[in-house]
Amino acid sequence: MKSFIGLPVIVLAGLAVSCAPRDPLGIPEPASSVTRADVITTAYAYTQVTWMPAERHVKHGDDGSGITVHTPDVSLNRRGFANGWWEPGKTMYGMPYQWGGFDTPKEFLNSLEYGEFAGDISTSSKRILGDAGTSQKSCGIDCSGFVSRCWRLERPYSTKQLPSISKPLKSSLLLQAGDILLNDQHVLIFKQWSQNGKSMLVYEAGPYPFWRVNAAEIPVKKLHAEGYWPRRYVGIRD
Repeated sequence: MKSFIGLPVIVLAGLAVSCAPRDPLGIPEPASSVTRADVITTAYAYTQVTWMPAERHVKHGDDGSGITVHTPDVSLNRRGFANGWWEPGKTMYGMPYQWGGFDTPKEFLNSLEYGEFAGDISTSSKRILGDAGTSQKSCGIDCSGFVSRCWRLERPYSTKQLPSISKPLKSSLLLQAGDILLNDQHVLIFKQWSQNGKSMLVYEAGPYPFWRVNAAEIPVKKLHAEGYWPRRYVGIRD
């Protein structure tokens, strides 16, 4: 897997501004339908969120409400987990993954100002707890929350709930921009096929290669081996 983001970025007043036609903080309001172009523009915007973490945004342990939090900062790698990436005092790009998270870029930056923890990784215990494992003291977005924002849904739909508002495609060859690839634990947004047709360019909110909203190129064989199946949102339009 490799990143396919290579657009020039200029940091202005805490934002990463690129060739994208819309301010990265300008996530559209919920609506009954969404265009394919808007799905991809919103997904891209999440990868361009620019922020400066501090030590107060790090947490490994009880959040004060009985919920264990592990932020995906660089110290995560010393706590039995992999792929911690953000570092206090350094400019970071991309919104971090948060179990149960549904923040817009603006909400995320505001939450950091209030001192909330930056992200919270998925663990086996959180998967057992479900929504009860979501910390109200953390900020960020998870994989299905990310899809829900990009599809302009009123609330976050879990990976188990996404099939209720989407239809299966008979073949991955029918995928178009803004469709998803879903298995029993994770969901990806399809952008386009690679030039050789052997891999797909996708957007996702973690977990690989880092716990953040990321753009990546994934081999089709890998997706099939991991049980991903293509689906299309019933409210998407060209």
